[in-house]
Amino acid sequence: MTEKELVIDDIITDAMATPSPAKSMGDPGITPLSPTHVLKDSEENEPTRHPYVVVVAIDFGTTSSGYAYAFTKEPECIHTMRRWEGGDPGVSNQKTPTTILLTPDKKFHSFGYAARDFYHDLDPTESKQWLYLEKFKMKLHTTANLSIDTDLHAANGRKVKALDIFAYALAFFKEQALKELSDQAGADFDNADVRWVITVPAIWKMPAKQFMREAAYKAGLVSRDNPDQLIIALEPEAASIYCRKLRLHQMVDLGTKTALNGYSPTENIGAGMTQGDRYVVVDCGGGTVDLTVHQIRLPEGHLKELYKASGGPYGSIGIDYEFEKLLCKIFGQDFIDQFKIKRPAAWVDLMIAFESRKRAATPDRSNPLNINLPFSFIDYYKKFRGHSVEHALRKSNVDFVKWSSQGMLRMSPDAMNALFKPTIDHIIQHLTELFERPEVTDIKFLFLVGGFAESPLLQQAVQKMLQGRSRIIIPHDVGLTILKGAVLFGLDPSVIKVRRSPLTYGVGVLNRFVEGKHPPEKMLVKDGTRWCTDVFDTFISADQSVALGETVKRSYTPAKPSQQVIVIHVYCSEKESVSFISDPGVRKCGTLKLDVSGTESPATRREIQTLMQFGDTEIRAMAIDVATSRSVKASIDFLSQ
Repeated sequence: MTEKELVIDDIITDAMATPSPAKSMGDPGITPLSPTHVLKDSEENEPTRHPYVVVVAIDFGTTSSGYAYAFTKEPECIHTMRRWEGGDPGVSNQKTPTTILLTPDKKFHSFGYAARDFYHDLDPTESKQWLYLEKFKMKLHTTANLSIDTDLHAANGRKVKALDIFAYALAFFKEQALKELSDQAGADFDNADVRWVITVPAIWKMPAKQFMREAAYKAGLVSRDNPDQLIIALEPEAASIYCRKLRLHQMVDLGTKTALNGYSPTENIGAGMTQGDRYVVVDCGGGTVDLTVHQIRLPEGHLKELYKASGGPYGSIGIDYEFEKLLCKIFGQDFIDQFKIKRPAAWVDLMIAFESRKRAATPDRSNPLNINLPFSFIDYYKKFRGHSVEHALRKSNVDFVKWSSQGMLRMSPDAMNALFKPTIDHIIQHLTELFERPEVTDIKFLFLVGGFAESPLLQQAVQKMLQGRSRIIIPHDVGLTILKGAVLFGLDPSVIKVRRSPLTYGVGVLNRFVEGKHPPEKMLVKDGTRWCTDVFDTFISADQSVALGETVKRSYTPAKPSQQVIVIHVYCSEKESVSFISDPGVRKCGTLKLDVSGTESPATRREIQTLMQFGDTEIRAMAIDVATSRSVKASIDFLSQ
């Protein structure tokens, strides 16, 4: 008998009939029948090609969003969306701000510049009733127990369902893109002909990725019956796919500070990229910074991930928070909190004014930066405190922010650079740690992408940290890199052949108790047989490399012949090796559900063979009833804990 021997039926019964939260007994309902490990079933899992006419990618960013598309017949030609009306001075408007406005009765009104301008023009008494949201994407990263019911707060403090907001935003992009495609085609463009791609940060956990997919179903991008019509792409992977196709006139080499010359401008960076080259993509967005390490495998140019994606919430909105902290220091936290709720539109104005000055920050700037304070800020402050804004500035001990006679906050360049420092320090620390890892040696190129990559302060810091170890490359259209790469990924999702699992995944099982190996407190005696509970059966380990289409096979058996659904708790951990589901750092992160109803079989003991795929951007499960070879509905859910 093997150690992972089958559990006797009557032990299983109670736990499986009603899936209870794991007690100290773990999930005694499942012991693998056949602990076969990873094997490659590429033939069996080749997706059937859908004849999509066009791929549309949506880059749903923390601060700005947009879409791009390419027709499958002309994959080289990527179209970025039409120009938006109402851009800001000093900000290129290929993308639109990720802002959304709902009417007082929570119906969708507008998105982007249109939402911002309409909200801004509302009378202050009215604007308090309307729901305006911005920078809400970060909530998916920062919410520990994300679910379908997670709430967001609008600028006026009112609550709305996050799922509704994300669905409204995706529905808006669907409508815009289909309208543009219909105008081009001169006839109504059918959504069934579109393969949709939505980008998410690579460091997002499974619940956040699944949340995005649920929002897409709700928005009507695709239906649940045809999940493959939507691909969730990882932002730095998309950037990576685009970067390795760059022509030399399409980027800047920070070392020489010029567009790369010395090669003919039509050559690829591939002219500098050879078999086995390793490169790092640093995707610096509004909310997160994502780092991926890829190796190129020629001749096809497939990519292989060398180290699991890393990063954190170190995007450019960190600078906005620092600015807000500075305002609190000068004018008082109590006033700022009150002002945001009472004059939400004016607060938005102030942050827009800050945004354009933020973009003017450079390492060698000597003249101060002026930030317009909205009239209602000055007015409301006087009412609130009984003295002027000017008085507050003189009184505060913030010496590098002055009041100018034109009614502006005047910041010295040092003051502005100080706002960048905490965010940039986080990024540099992360990069330093990454480059110290054994897997990350001989990095030929470092691609700096994402909107925040345009910041000269960040560029200088990265240069200083690398000291010439790698060439730092910044694509010209750095804010659109992810969008264009996501389109390329949608045209050929199999380009990334090997990924690394960010976490260790597994389930709790019962094993035969082995003296000396298993802790005595884990022993369970049933009908004279000694079992060890809570054993962690590992499907895949953190940082393990997984090829596309590779599957992990396990067999499970229902506890009672009459059982309709088998529910198995999936656990995960950041540690590479885990022995028990009760180990520190192990948490329940999802459920694997096998719907065995309607597949009653004559076999005395039914065996449900489950295949799980970990090599893609999302985890998938499939299952078959071995006796009847019928497929069993299998789903893996990370949102309902």
